[in-house]
Amino acid sequence: MNQRVLGNGIKVSPVGLGCMGITHASGAPLTKSEGVKVLKAALDIGYTFFDTAECYTGVYADGTIAYNEEVVGEALKPVRDRVILASKCGVTHGGDHLILDSRPQSIRKALEGSLRRLGTDYIDLYYQHRIDPKVSPEEVAGTMEELIREGKIRAWGISETDEDYLRRAHTVCPVAAIQNRYSMMARWYEKLFPVLEELSIAYVAFSPMANGFLSGRYNAGSTFEPGADFRGGMPQYTLEGFERAKELLEMLHDLAAAKNATPAQISLAWMLCKKPYLIPIPGSRKQPRLKENFEAANIQLTPEEIAMIDHRLDAMQLLVFGGH
Repeated sequence: MNQRVLGNGIKVSPVGLGCMGITHASGAPLTKSEGVKVLKAALDIGYTFFDTAECYTGVYADGTIAYNEEVVGEALKPVRDRVILASKCGVTHGGDHLILDSRPQSIRKALEGSLRRLGTDYIDLYYQHRIDPKVSPEEVAGTMEELIREGKIRAWGISETDEDYLRRAHTVCPVAAIQNRYSMMARWYEKLFPVLEELSIAYVAFSPMANGFLSGRYNAGSTFEPGADFRGGMPQYTLEGFERAKELLEMLHDLAAAKNATPAQISLAWMLCKKPYLIPIPGSRKQPRLKENFEAANIQLTPEEIAMIDHRLDAMQLLVFGGH
């Protein structure tokens, strides 16, 4: 299976693992031992690229905090030299809103905490999790440049960036990857493709299956754990969302049948075959789903098939979380 390359030359598996759901936003957090088991299964399947963040936390049944980074760190410690580890800074949860803080001292403090929880002395790819309007991209990039020189991170990236911010940051310290939302239902960042190609920056795609919707395994009667599984409040999972996506889901099922694949695999193969620098990071707690997602890299869609899919998507009026 061919590897993908981040902007600074770091090689990763073509499909990475988004680890957020182990402790955050996908129901009650798994216990640490359960989470470690999931991650070790991913290692056995062939994943080498693991994505976490400082703010991916939940609460265990005993009231203690479930730190995603601690689970990831424990699972990957025996193979640390054989995996690429990504984490993020600059976001904390303030109840119903995000608190953004990308001041240099805050980035450094967050990094030290992440290194401790992960049980490592460096992070391969360290993202600014969200743009902080109070801090310039030049200042953030300067801090990341210092951290690279100090050996605490190998490369840096920006999540949910736009072109202006990316270019300004990249001028100070080359950006290895962006991590923006991208799926068949969320294509508004395709306008960044020429910029990424010009600057040799990878696009790590989070929510590549629209928070599981494109797996085709849900319907309008599906329910999610209140307060713990964020999908319960996402517009694609409403009656209107399913109605608007009917054509899309039918297209996925038809393509899956033709390719001897699953709808989830088609949704991932569509982006993998579109651009060599696109790296989806779907998440799952289930070993069969981990294997299914990883094997999407073996499915080939022709340029003509991708163009056909895009043409049909252009005509659809879809509802999706984070929609623009």
